[in-house]
Amino acid sequence: MKDRITLYDTTLRDGAQTQGVDFSAEDKRSIAEALDRLGVDYVEGGWPGANPTDDAFFAEPPRLARARFTAFGMTKRAGRSAANDPGLAALLSSRADALCLVGKAWDYQVDVALGISRVENLDNIADSVALAASVREVLFDAEHFFDGWRANPDYALSAVQAAQDAGASWLVLCDTNGGTLPEDVYRIVSEVGARLPQARLGIHAHNDTEQAVAVSLAAVRAGARQVQGTLNGLGERCGNANLCSILAGLMLKQPYASQFETGVEAGALKQLTAVSRLLDEILNRAPDRHAPYVGPSAFAHKGGLHVSAVQKDPRTYEHVAPELVGNQRVILVSDQAGRSTILARLAALGIEVQPSDKRIARLLDDVKSREFLGYAYDGAEASFELLARRALGQVPTYFTVESFRVMVERRHNAIGDLVTVSEAVVKVSAAGENFHNVGTGNGPVNALDHALRKDLGRYSAYLQDLRLVDYKVRILTGGTEAVTRVMIESADGNGNRWSTVGVSENIVDASFEALSDSICYKLYRDGAPA
Repeated sequence: MKDRITLYDTTLRDGAQTQGVDFSAEDKRSIAEALDRLGVDYVEGGWPGANPTDDAFFAEPPRLARARFTAFGMTKRAGRSAANDPGLAALLSSRADALCLVGKAWDYQVDVALGISRVENLDNIADSVALAASVREVLFDAEHFFDGWRANPDYALSAVQAAQDAGASWLVLCDTNGGTLPEDVYRIVSEVGARLPQARLGIHAHNDTEQAVAVSLAAVRAGARQVQGTLNGLGERCGNANLCSILAGLMLKQPYASQFETGVEAGALKQLTAVSRLLDEILNRAPDRHAPYVGPSAFAHKGGLHVSAVQKDPRTYEHVAPELVGNQRVILVSDQAGRSTILARLAALGIEVQPSDKRIARLLDDVKSREFLGYAYDGAEASFELLARRALGQVPTYFTVESFRVMVERRHNAIGDLVTVSEAVVKVSAAGENFHNVGTGNGPVNALDHALRKDLGRYSAYLQDLRLVDYKVRILTGGTEAVTRVMIESADGNGNRWSTVGVSENIVDASFEALSDSICYKLYRDGAPA
């Protein structure tokens, strides 16, 4: 019989401490419900009483089908009783299914950060856990446990022992500073398990040495049966243990898959990539292309030798099948491409063509010559698809740009402030109609985007949900006359993302080429009539 690993997500509390992350109550609700559908056992919602957002979220908690909704807080402050501590009162009055209390397990932290006696710290842990456990399930996060164990193992052990004796259901050992290596975690967790054989141990790791996932798995091998982490490794400083990688590792890698079960069904694991990208969408940022398992490039193949082997058997260059985690294989096209790469990429796009078709050789030559000029199709899949389909006569000409003009003016506004104003004029014909569009924006490219899309007649309705989410410029040669490559990432209302590229000595021309490709791709993909 397999041992059960309990999954505890702290994205909405520990992950929210990431620089630049600011969840709304509705954001938290969406993420919590997605985690529940995935099959996580505990969803930590935040810290009641800490801020208005958490107060609003806990006032109307999400409806979770299986996960236990958890509130986080600290043990009582020194000098007051547990019953009269406002922080504990906020926890106890919350509508959470479980409570997670954090307390110091490192004597140095007790001496310096808390400034109280070590005995009083143990009393605070015991009194707080006992009060909370009288009304709710309580988990105890032993902060700085591994640093504490190295400095004074007896005191670190006494901290978790106090929580266990007071009624904590889980003792979670925290590598709060993220500096403990996997082999040390394995040894320490093993020793704690031997000295507290009845305890249910968990692991909470930070990623300051980029080993939080390895640390978490080492703890599991040593006897921990709860793993805490965050989606995409979100968290303060360098982040927390990435729950996406941990979950996939536990379910797909040996010896974990044969020894443990997580409660997450194989079918639910296929939602992993979608849940990961939901978080990125809420944060309005592009997914980490190279994230293990769930990144857009996690199963991307570029070199011709690799592509040829993957076509014969994906196991030649893939450690798991991408479909198991809801991801997909991507065959990239670049100046390293051979005929097999082009054919594989076309097949992945659903384009049927005979290997002997002379247009394939011309397309391959075109790709290589354009990449010599500065184009990069391995990062601009939409532009490659348009290039290929145009070569095969499959993409209609939706619109023709007759001319465009961009003006950037530095002037005083109505109240006398000096401002820079960008205005673009685009003359375009579409479906037999001529349009003269004017747009303004934050810079020339933004103004061009507004002007081009302002009115395209019958095609305007297809572009209502189109938005530009990323814009990158790379100077390919030096000097003010440099060749410039522009990469644009676009998205629509359904969460689809695609990238396009433009190259020119003129940054505005390069930007306009990438913008035009983005619009054409959206029209083609959505089935706009020719």
